Amino acid sequence: MSALSRRDVLRAGGTLAAVAGTGLIGGAAFAASSGGVPASFAHGVASGDPLPDGVLLWTRVTPTEKARPGSGAGPTVPVQWEVALDEDFRTVVAQGSVATGPARDHTVKVDVRGLDPDSWYWYRFRLRGVLSPAGRTRTAPAAGAAVERLRMGVVSCANWQAGHFAAYRHLAHRQDLDLVLHLGDYLYEYAPGEYQARDTVVRPHDPPVEMTVLEHYRRRHAQYKSDPDLRALHAHVPFVVTWDDHESANDAWSGGAENHTEPAEGSWIERRAAAQQAYAEWMPVRYGAGGQLYRRFAFGSLAELSMLDLRTYRSRQVGDQLDRAADDPDRTITGDEQMRWLTSGLVAADAQWKLVGNPVMIAPVRFPSTLSTRELQALSQLTGPPVEGAPYNVDQWDGYTADRAELFNTLRDHGVRDTVFLTGDIHSAWACELPADPLTYPFNRNSVGTELVCTSVTSDNLDDILRVPPRTASLSVEAAIRANNPHIKHVEFDSHGYSVIEVSPRQVQMDWFELADRTDPESSARHAVSFAVAAGTQRVHQVQEPLR
Repeated sequence: MSALSRRDVLRAGGTLAAVAGTGLIGGAAFAASSGGVPASFAHGVASGDPLPDGVLLWTRVTPTEKARPGSGAGPTVPVQWEVALDEDFRTVVAQGSVATGPARDHTVKVDVRGLDPDSWYWYRFRLRGVLSPAGRTRTAPAAGAAVERLRMGVVSCANWQAGHFAAYRHLAHRQDLDLVLHLGDYLYEYAPGEYQARDTVVRPHDPPVEMTVLEHYRRRHAQYKSDPDLRALHAHVPFVVTWDDHESANDAWSGGAENHTEPAEGSWIERRAAAQQAYAEWMPVRYGAGGQLYRRFAFGSLAELSMLDLRTYRSRQVGDQLDRAADDPDRTITGDEQMRWLTSGLVAADAQWKLVGNPVMIAPVRFPSTLSTRELQALSQLTGPPVEGAPYNVDQWDGYTADRAELFNTLRDHGVRDTVFLTGDIHSAWACELPADPLTYPFNRNSVGTELVCTSVTSDNLDDILRVPPRTASLSVEAAIRANNPHIKHVEFDSHGYSVIEVSPRQVQMDWFELADRTDPESSARHAVSFAVAAGTQRVHQVQEPLR
């Protein structure tokens, strides 16, 4: 997520004493077993990137006590893996062995092929006779197959220091999900005291510094995967992921980041390379460090899912003194090659629904000047620096209007229907139509698609920044935004939680669920609201009942 000089804002909120690394968490897990997880597999198992004939499997092993994440120590060891039709592993359909060692931080990734489409499988690993927990995964439907429904959990912005991951626990308890879509900010780079829950560190980051080098990024990934609810969800269904900025540093762009200072924090190129290497090692994704993260998945004739990378190729964000540069056609958020890939794929798609995994919001948003200074300052922490006195999303597609116009014009000119952008980043819930011309909408009613935005798992939102009870000050802000932006049909700034989305031939529906207390690992959750997009309409409308 973006912020106005967040490094200064957050540190000014009170820098807490740095907490000494607890080793648990950074990875001294060899001697301890948490929640019944074997010490050799302390970070669990995961799967991702499902194809009709295969899926990617992941784990991390701790062969010796010295082989802690980020240590660069420990032996190279063989790890066996197997895939079965049943959870008792009586019918094994694929198996093999792979070596891992300190060069890849003892992580294991296996791209299993030759599986049947649209099928559930169980998988596990073995190190020196010790079995990992078993994971469950699913392949995608066959190419062109008729599919009645696709149901996904949708999450974004999970800050360890701001709370517990009860949202993941609730998703792991569901039995109706085909996969989980993680739209970025899987982890955060900050040190203890720099970014947390209303300036309270619920649980401190390890290492107890801002991560800038490979050891830091590896240890932070290890810490997040020590969370039992995240481990449970990874073991329950495959993930499809992309990154946003905090996997490297706040407001990252191709040549730097707001939260990176040279030379004090070293070279940005080296820091980004370290972040990408750790991501490639620790995430269940078909990605190698320095390679191409954007990619596309097909789910029969029902849907195609295009996952974007909106950090690696983008131009530097504009500032308030350079607001006209937001319209400069030489600036980009996607990069030329990714834009060609995206637009050609949307135009040529055979599937009914064109889903776009979109790390930052694409709907145009103009914030009303009637808001108070305090409200504007709070919004600026969510959405970016002020432009002409009122903040808008210059870290998002609003700061790259030429790219957005090219994409929207392509959808309009080629008559592409049923395009839905699925978005994270902004720590709030939104349901939007995407006007070809925002200035005349809704009178011209020319919507080129829709956007559904999930809220944060734990990261601060508007009521947290304003230090007020939920559903108080935010109500007037939400009403003003809807009044100034008629294409925005829903916005809610206060909740933390998760979403569930179902894609069917008839419609796409998203349900938002909110946690009672993000700081409580046992927090309950309740259904908050639902919106749907009927096939062929390019419109969003509220639905009274959640998915069954």
